[in-house]
Amino acid sequence: MLSDRVDEGTVERPEIMIITGLSGAGRSTASNVVEDLGWFVIDNLPPTLISRVTELAFVPGSSVGRLALVVDVRGREFFSALLDTIHELRASEADLRVLFLDADDDVLVRRFEETRRRHPAADDAGVLAGIRNERDQLSELRGMADLIIDTSDLNVHELRERLVAVLQGDEGAQLRVEVVSFGFKRGTPRDADLLFDVRFLPNPHWVEELRPFTGRDAPVRDYVFGQPESGPFLEALKRLLDVVVPGYVQEGKRYLTIAIGCTGGKHRSVAISEEVAQHLQATTELSINVQHRDLGEE
Repeated sequence: MLSDRVDEGTVERPEIMIITGLSGAGRSTASNVVEDLGWFVIDNLPPTLISRVTELAFVPGSSVGRLALVVDVRGREFFSALLDTIHELRASEADLRVLFLDADDDVLVRRFEETRRRHPAADDAGVLAGIRNERDQLSELRGMADLIIDTSDLNVHELRERLVAVLQGDEGAQLRVEVVSFGFKRGTPRDADLLFDVRFLPNPHWVEELRPFTGRDAPVRDYVFGQPESGPFLEALKRLLDVVVPGYVQEGKRYLTIAIGCTGGKHRSVAISEEVAQHLQATTELSINVQHRDLGEE
């Protein structure tokens, strides 16, 4: 499909990004950010034309260095060809990444009500039906994404900051790993690739003297890791990650989100997430970041 570009004897892999996801989840913001970062952006391109466009974009002498394509259900009957196109690009020498924007149904409904725009998949059944229809159409594509960003709790500026941080830090990075602690009572992270539930461990919240502390503090860590179940669980989790993470690297995945949850996201999940991140930092040369989603929200 594509041939490597040669510039002064250096072989370069064409860089292509497909921006997709649910309507109202922030595709327009994402395309603007990517364009500001120097990508050549084409919006609402029918998937059947992607192969031809990429060939034209990367011909010798072209000024296009990186190509971003915004593709979604607005392509109507042409949209079904996108999955095959992604498989073809990944089988070629192209450096392809797929960015998927997602959000909760109620958030999307509110955004459409505020803008009073018609949902592209709604027909005559209303916004919520359109969202659910679109989510069903995109389910397989979501599973193929390299990076999923849930914008439910992000405003335009926060989404922009998140994208800039991820994409600028992506230069030369083989795999970026995000370890996220969370509380189940506030819902699971929609963008998690791997999710682990540590609510089987005794909860420090019910120990009065530990309640004010967090999983970052020594008293809570000592309590969590002093439980007889903690050691075998951590060892098994580390062995699993020792197999899974190199596998993601070998498959060319750019982003991996590991989510670890307890009830409130303050004690157990925080302590375990910190331990997992330390293990990955000690055993890999990858970019590891820790985020405690619900810390301070309890």
